Amino acid sequence: MSGLSRRALLAGAATALPLWRSGPARAAGEERHGLSSFGDLKYPADFPRFDYVEPMAPKGGTFSTQIATTTGNQSFETFNTLNIYVLKGDGAAGMDLTFDSLMTRALDEPDALYGLLARSVSISPDGLAYRFALRPQARFHDGSRLTARDVAFSIRTLKEKGHPRIAQVLRDVADAVPEGDEAVTVTFAPGRSRDLPLIVAELPVFSEAYYRTRDFEGSTLEAPLGSGPYQVGRFEVGRFIAFERVRDYWGADLAVNVGQNNFDEIRYEYFRDRDVAFEAFKAGAFTWREEFTARVWATGYDFPAASEGRVKRETVPDATPSGTQGWWFNLRRPVFKDPRIREAIGLAFDFEWTNQNLMYGAYTRTASFFENSDLKAAGMPSEAELALLDPFRGKVPEEAFGQPWVPPRSDGSGQDRSLLRRADTLLREAGCTREGGQLRLPDGQPLAFEFLDSTPVFQPHVQPFIKNLSLLGIRASSRIVDPAQYQSRLKDFDFDVIAARFGGSVTPGAALREVYGSRSAATPGSQNLAGISDPAVDAMLDRIADAGTRADLTVACKALDRCLRAGRYWVPMWYSGTHRLALWDVYGRPAALPKYGLGAPALWWHDAAKARRIGRG
Repeated sequence: MSGLSRRALLAGAATALPLWRSGPARAAGEERHGLSSFGDLKYPADFPRFDYVEPMAPKGGTFSTQIATTTGNQSFETFNTLNIYVLKGDGAAGMDLTFDSLMTRALDEPDALYGLLARSVSISPDGLAYRFALRPQARFHDGSRLTARDVAFSIRTLKEKGHPRIAQVLRDVADAVPEGDEAVTVTFAPGRSRDLPLIVAELPVFSEAYYRTRDFEGSTLEAPLGSGPYQVGRFEVGRFIAFERVRDYWGADLAVNVGQNNFDEIRYEYFRDRDVAFEAFKAGAFTWREEFTARVWATGYDFPAASEGRVKRETVPDATPSGTQGWWFNLRRPVFKDPRIREAIGLAFDFEWTNQNLMYGAYTRTASFFENSDLKAAGMPSEAELALLDPFRGKVPEEAFGQPWVPPRSDGSGQDRSLLRRADTLLREAGCTREGGQLRLPDGQPLAFEFLDSTPVFQPHVQPFIKNLSLLGIRASSRIVDPAQYQSRLKDFDFDVIAARFGGSVTPGAALREVYGSRSAATPGSQNLAGISDPAVDAMLDRIADAGTRADLTVACKALDRCLRAGRYWVPMWYSGTHRLALWDVYGRPAALPKYGLGAPALWWHDAAKARRIGRG
C-alpha cells in the first residue's frame, strides 16, 4: 500500500467581527497580472491560456472518483456538512469547486498565481499592502455581483472563525478594507511570511449578504452560495456528492479557465472500506481512480473490464515533493518524551520485509521531510546551512551538524535481530527496565501505547510491527474507530500514535508552521499532530517563511530537515515518485500533463466516442 493521504455566526455575522480600520492603506506600485514567491512569472499579461490545456476540450459527461486529498475538516470516509472551512463536522469532498478566489495557480510553474476574481494587483514599496482590483463581471451563482466587500468579509471571517489550520496561517493579516465595489486592499503585519499574500490570493470568497442570516461556523447541509465553475447538485450524506457545472459561469472565458471545467458533473463516491471501493470501481460505479494500494495495482487488475481494455492503467511521473507519510508519535504523551524511546520503537518496523512481502517492492523508504526534491538534506551541511544551525549547538542533537539521520536498512527477515538489539540498548540508555516480558519506563509505568486509525488499511503493516515491539517488551495495540470519533480525537490530540501524510510543496512557506511549529502544537485541530515544539525548528520555519530567494529557501529547508530528522518525531513509512491511475476508458486529457499536478478533473474531459466504444455512451 502506498501514501494514503490523511491523513459565523447567527444573523448579523459580519457586524460581530472585530472592528477594522476604515481607511485603506495605500498599495502604490505598478499593476501586476500575477504573483509568485520570488517574482518570476512565465506568462505575460495578455496570455490567452495556459500552455498545458486543450483549448478545444469538449464539454459534457461525468467525472466520478473518490476523495484523494483533504483540506479543512474533510474526511476520507464520510461527510455530514457542506462547510469545509471550519472545525465542526466532516466536510464534503469537492466544495472548493463552488468558490472562486482572487487568483489561481499555474500548474507548470512552482508557485505562480494569475488573476481570477482579481484582474490585477498592486504592491506597496514595503510589501505590506496588496491592492487587488476586481473584475466587474464577477458574479455569485444567484446573479448578484461579487464585490470587494465580499472579499474583505471572507478574509476577516476565515481569520477569526475559520478552521484553525486556516486561521493560524492568516494571523499576520492585519487588515482587509474594500474600496467601494472595485478593489480591496489587504495589509499585513511587519515580518509577515513571504508567501502569505499568495495564500490570501487563493482563499475562497464568500457572499457577505448570504452569511448575514447564517452561522458561518455551523455544520450545514445547505449548499452555500458560491461563484465558482460548479455548484452543489444531488448528494446523500456519507454516500456521494455531485457538483453540476454552472452553464452561465461568469469566468468561463478568462485565460486562466480556457480548456478547463469541462465536465457537466463531478461526483465523489464515499466508501468506508477500500476493498469495497475497489469492487465498486470494477463494476463501474465510479470511473477514475488513483491507486494507492500496491497489492491491488500488482494483482487486482485482472477483472474482465481491464482484460478487455475498457479499463486502462497508466503511470504518470510525480515531480512534486512526495510529502511526509509515517506513524507520528504524540509527544504530548509522557511515554514519548525521550527521543531514544521513539527511535527504539522505529527500529522495530521492518520496512524491507514489509515492502517485499506486502507491497510488491513498489516503494522507497522515506528518510527526509522533503523527499523526492532538492530540498532534502544530504551529506554534511553546507556553510550556509551551518550558519542557520550554529546558534542552536547544544540545544539540538549533534547529529543535526553531521550526516542527516536515515532509517537503517534491515536484513528483510521481518525480525532483524541486530536492529532489535540496538533498540534494546536505546531503551536501557533511556532508563527503561525489563520485568519478565514487560518493559517499564523509568517511573515504573509499563511502556505501552496504541496505534489509532479509522480504517484497517494499515493493519497488515502494523501487526508485524506490534509483534516486533512485543519482543522488546513494549505492549502496543491497534484500535480502529469510526470516522466521526477518529476526527474528534485528532482535533483534540487524543491519541498515542497515528498514521498520517502531509503533502509536499515545491515552494514551502508559512504553512509548514501549521505542521511543525510550536504555536500550532497547542492549537486543537492543527496539523501538528506530533506536538513538535522546538526553538530550533521554529527558527528554521521562520527562515523558510522569510526566504528572499529560492536558494535561501533551499538552504533553510535543508536545515529544517536536519533538525526534524534528528528529533525522531515519527516512524517514516514510504513513498513513490509516480501516480498510478486506473480509469474506465471514457476520458480525454491534454497530451502532456503539467509538471506540478495531474490537473484532474479540471483539465480532463469526457470523450463521448471512447464511451460509446466501451458501451458507456
